[in-house]
Amino acid sequence: MKVEITDVFLRDGLQDEAVLVTTAHKLEIAEALIAAGLKRIEAASFVNPKRVPQMADAAEVIAALPVAPGVTYTSLALNGRGIERAVDAGATDIAVVTSASQAHSNANAGQAIEDALASLASAVARFPGTRFVAGISTAFTCPFEGTVDPEYLLRVVRAFKDMGINDVGLADTLGTTPTEQVLASMEHIRQAEPDLTYYLHLHNAHGQALATASAAVDTGIIRFDAALGGYGGCPFAPGAHGNIATEELVRHLHDAGHDTGIDETRLAEAVRLARDVVTNSPAIGLLDPAR
Repeated sequence: MKVEITDVFLRDGLQDEAVLVTTAHKLEIAEALIAAGLKRIEAASFVNPKRVPQMADAAEVIAALPVAPGVTYTSLALNGRGIERAVDAGATDIAVVTSASQAHSNANAGQAIEDALASLASAVARFPGTRFVAGISTAFTCPFEGTVDPEYLLRVVRAFKDMGINDVGLADTLGTTPTEQVLASMEHIRQAEPDLTYYLHLHNAHGQALATASAAVDTGIIRFDAALGGYGGCPFAPGAHGNIATEELVRHLHDAGHDTGIDETRLAEAVRLARDVVTNSPAIGLLDPAR
C-alpha cells in the first residue's frame, strides 16, 4: 500500500526546542528532506513570535524554500491573522489548526474553540485560491481535560467541513492515547463524515505511536505526520511527547511491505543534519507559555 508521510520537523519539531535555528539551516534541512523523497513538508507556522520565537522567520523561510517538482510546503496558522501573514509570505498551502478541548485552545491559541473557528472561517473565505487542510490538536486526549468526547471532536470536524476543507488531521498531541481509543474515535468520525480525507498526527510515548500507525493503516488511513529524529511537542500542552520519528515510521512501514517513496539512506542523512543543527544552534532559554 502507498502511504504518504508529511515531515513536520521544521515546524512542530523545532517549536518545542529551546534553540533558534537559522533560516539557512532550515532551508538546508528542507533540501535534505526533498533529496530523501519527501513530497510534503510542513515548513513553518505563522504564530505570535513572542510565544514561539522559533517561528519568527516563517515568512523568510516560505519565501526561500527550494522549488522542486511534486513537493508541497505547508504552513500552519491558528487564526485569521496567521492566515493573512502566511498568504502575504507566499504560502499556497495552509494548515489551519484548532483544538478539540477548550482548555488547550485557551492555552495554545489564547481563545475559545468557537472564537478560533470563527476567525479561521472568515479568513479561509477571503482566500479562495489557497489550498487549506485542517488540523485538530488534542483530538483524543487533553492535558487539562482528559479524554475528549468523540462527539465533540465531530463538531470541530464539521466546522472545518463547513469551511470547505476536506482534508482533516487528528492529533494525539500528548502521545499517550491508547491505540484502541484513537481507532474508536476515528471510526466514529469516519462513519459520520465518510467523504472527508483523514490523516493522523501522532506524538510518541513509549513507542506506541508505531502500533497506532500500523493499526490505522489497516483501517485505510494512509497519511501521517512525522518529524525527523522524533523531535517536537507542544509548548502549551504539559507532558506532550515528541513526534513519531520519520525514520522509524518509514522503516516500520517498509518492513510491513508498504511503499512510502522515501529513501532510508538519504533520510538518515537528513536526520543527522537535523540533530546537528539542533545541538549546535544557540539556546533561547526555556519557553514560558505566559509570555
